[in-house]
Amino acid sequence: MYNSFGKRLIDIVLSAIILVVTSPIMLVAAIAIKLSSKGPIVFKQTRMGKDHQPFKLYKFRSMRIDTPEIASNDLNGDDYHTAVGKFIRKFSIDELPQLFNVIKGDMSIIGPRPIILKEKNLLDLRHQNGAESVRPGITGLAQVNGRDNLADEPKARYDAEYAKNVSLKNDGKIFMKTILYVIKRDGVVEEQIDDDSTAGTKNNHKDK
Repeated sequence: MYNSFGKRLIDIVLSAIILVVTSPIMLVAAIAIKLSSKGPIVFKQTRMGKDHQPFKLYKFRSMRIDTPEIASNDLNGDDYHTAVGKFIRKFSIDELPQLFNVIKGDMSIIGPRPIILKEKNLLDLRHQNGAESVRPGITGLAQVNGRDNLADEPKARYDAEYAKNVSLKNDGKIFMKTILYVIKRDGVVEEQIDDDSTAGTKNNHKDK
């Protein structure tokens, strides 16, 4: 009952409340991004969703539009973050536009973190273990158990474990742990990004 109806209802209500509460922060962030650097305020990025269906994920842009598209570990993010970008990433403000993805039904607040289509190995592992049977989330079980420091195999196992044990209790635990992780900034590294929102401009943008 929770997985089929209650979770979706909580997603919509909680996302709407958070959007109202954080709307002044989002407005200030949007103005600061626009005034401080060239490029879009929000970029749209293709990631894999439920049942292996791609969707467009929204985030506030935190890096320059000339950021090269190279392997995550080879990129010194500090060289490409804008001043505003560093700040909004520090407090996870860049993630707030994903609440619109939740309301649209592309995502849930809690679920396996959506990944880019180039991460073939992790996508295959998720497909094999049934982790794609639930909507991807803004945060998830893997994110509170190592986050981006995890290799593909353990990350996929956490994703599968979550998909098989969706419950209000588990979602509540993950939500509270996520708040602590945001405060402590544990396990955060750069993710590879394919920014396809800036048609006619350089779009080799990497972000978290």
